[in-house]
Amino acid sequence: MARILLVEDNEMNRDMLSRRLARKGYEVLLAVDGGEGVAMAKSQQPDLILMDMSLPVLDGWEATRAIRAEPATEAIPIIALTAHAMDGERAKALEAGCNDFDTKPVDLPRLLEKIEQQMAKRD
Repeated sequence: MARILLVEDNEMNRDMLSRRLARKGYEVLLAVDGGEGVAMAKSQQPDLILMDMSLPVLDGWEATRAIRAEPATEAIPIIALTAHAMDGERAKALEAGCNDFDTKPVDLPRLLEKIEQQMAKRD
Protein backbone atom coordinates (compact mmCIF):
# COMPACT_ATOMS: atom_id res chain seq x y z
CA MET A 1 0.00 0.00 0.00
CA ALA A 2 1.45 3.35 -1.04
CA ARG A 3 1.84 5.96 1.69
CA ILE A 4 0.93 9.58 0.98
CA LEU A 5 1.88 12.44 3.27
CA LEU A 6 -0.81 15.12 3.12
CA VAL A 7 0.48 18.47 4.37
CA GLU A 8 -2.64 20.61 4.80
CA ASP A 9 -3.53 23.15 7.50
CA ASN A 10 -7.27 23.36 6.74
CA GLU A 11 -9.01 20.71 8.84
CA MET A 12 -11.96 20.31 6.49
CA ASN A 13 -9.72 19.87 3.42
CA ARG A 14 -7.42 17.50 5.34
CA ASP A 15 -10.30 15.35 6.57
CA MET A 16 -12.11 15.17 3.23
CA LEU A 17 -9.04 14.44 1.14
CA SER A 18 -7.52 11.93 3.58
CA ARG A 19 -10.77 9.93 3.73
CA ARG A 20 -11.12 9.90 -0.06
CA LEU A 21 -7.51 8.78 -0.54
CA ALA A 22 -7.89 6.07 2.12
CA ARG A 23 -10.96 4.73 0.29
CA LYS A 24 -8.79 4.45 -2.83
CA GLY A 25 -6.35 2.23 -0.91
CA TYR A 26 -3.67 4.71 0.15
CA GLU A 27 -2.25 4.94 3.64
CA VAL A 28 -2.49 8.64 4.49
CA LEU A 29 -0.13 10.41 6.89
CA LEU A 30 -1.12 13.91 8.02
CA ALA A 31 0.85 17.05 8.81
CA VAL A 32 -0.79 20.37 9.70
CA ASP A 33 2.04 22.78 8.81
CA GLY A 34 5.20 22.95 6.72
CA GLY A 35 7.57 22.27 9.61
CA GLU A 36 5.68 19.13 10.58
CA GLY A 37 5.57 18.11 6.92
CA VAL A 38 9.36 18.32 6.59
CA ALA A 39 9.85 16.35 9.83
CA MET A 40 7.37 13.66 8.78
CA ALA A 41 8.90 13.37 5.30
CA LYS A 42 12.22 12.54 7.00
CA SER A 43 10.84 10.20 9.67
CA GLN A 44 8.13 8.42 7.65
CA GLN A 45 9.63 8.33 4.12
CA PRO A 46 6.26 8.47 2.31
CA ASP A 47 5.91 7.38 -1.31
CA LEU A 48 4.48 10.77 -2.28
CA ILE A 49 3.71 14.14 -0.69
CA LEU A 50 0.68 16.34 -1.34
CA MET A 51 1.84 19.81 -0.27
CA ASP A 52 -0.54 22.69 0.37
CA MET A 53 1.42 25.82 -0.52
CA SER A 54 -0.27 28.23 1.94
CA LEU A 55 0.84 26.81 5.28
CA PRO A 56 1.69 28.20 8.71
CA VAL A 57 5.16 27.86 10.31
CA LEU A 58 6.90 27.04 7.02
CA ASP A 59 5.00 27.65 3.77
CA GLY A 60 4.78 24.96 1.10
CA TRP A 61 7.52 26.57 -1.01
CA GLU A 62 10.03 26.52 1.87
CA ALA A 63 8.94 23.07 3.06
CA THR A 64 9.46 21.69 -0.46
CA ARG A 65 12.93 23.25 -0.66
CA ALA A 66 13.81 21.76 2.75
CA ILE A 67 12.64 18.29 1.65
CA ARG A 68 14.65 18.58 -1.59
CA ALA A 69 17.76 19.63 0.37
CA GLU A 70 17.86 16.37 2.37
CA PRO A 71 19.45 13.32 0.67
CA ALA A 72 16.97 11.00 2.45
CA THR A 73 13.91 12.84 1.06
CA GLU A 74 15.10 14.57 -2.13
CA ALA A 75 13.58 11.96 -4.47
CA ILE A 76 10.08 11.79 -2.92
CA PRO A 77 7.56 13.09 -5.49
CA ILE A 78 5.73 16.23 -4.34
CA ILE A 79 2.48 17.50 -5.81
CA ALA A 80 1.69 21.12 -4.93
CA LEU A 81 -1.91 21.89 -3.98
CA THR A 82 -3.07 25.49 -4.10
CA ALA A 83 -6.25 27.50 -4.34
CA HIS A 84 -4.27 30.06 -6.36
CA ALA A 85 -4.69 28.95 -9.96
CA MET A 86 -2.86 31.92 -11.46
CA ASP A 87 -0.41 31.26 -14.31
CA GLY A 88 2.75 31.87 -12.30
CA GLU A 89 1.82 29.48 -9.49
CA ARG A 90 2.59 26.31 -11.43
CA ALA A 91 6.01 27.60 -12.51
CA LYS A 92 6.73 28.75 -8.95
CA ALA A 93 5.82 25.31 -7.56
CA LEU A 94 7.98 23.47 -10.09
CA GLU A 95 10.84 25.88 -9.44
CA ALA A 96 10.61 25.16 -5.68
CA GLY A 97 11.04 21.46 -6.44
CA CYS A 98 7.51 20.12 -6.84
CA ASN A 99 7.03 17.40 -9.45
CA ASP A 100 3.49 18.45 -10.33
CA PHE A 101 0.79 20.94 -9.43
CA ASP A 102 -2.96 20.78 -8.83
CA THR A 103 -5.58 23.30 -7.83
CA LYS A 104 -8.18 23.40 -5.09
CA PRO A 105 -10.92 22.58 -4.75
CA VAL A 106 -9.49 19.18 -5.53
CA ASP A 107 -10.84 17.31 -8.54
CA LEU A 108 -10.23 13.80 -7.17
CA PRO A 109 -10.07 11.86 -10.47
CA ARG A 110 -7.56 14.39 -11.85
CA LEU A 111 -5.48 14.34 -8.65
CA LEU A 112 -5.50 10.51 -8.53
CA GLU A 113 -4.21 10.45 -12.11
CA LYS A 114 -1.35 12.79 -11.15
CA ILE A 115 -0.57 10.64 -8.09
CA GLU A 116 -0.46 7.50 -10.22
CA GLN A 117 1.79 9.19 -12.80
CA GLN A 118 4.27 10.21 -10.10
CA MET A 119 4.19 6.76 -8.46
CA ALA A 120 4.85 5.09 -11.84
CA LYS A 121 7.95 7.24 -12.33
CA ARG A 122 9.39 5.93 -9.05
CA ASP A 123 8.98 2.24 -9.94
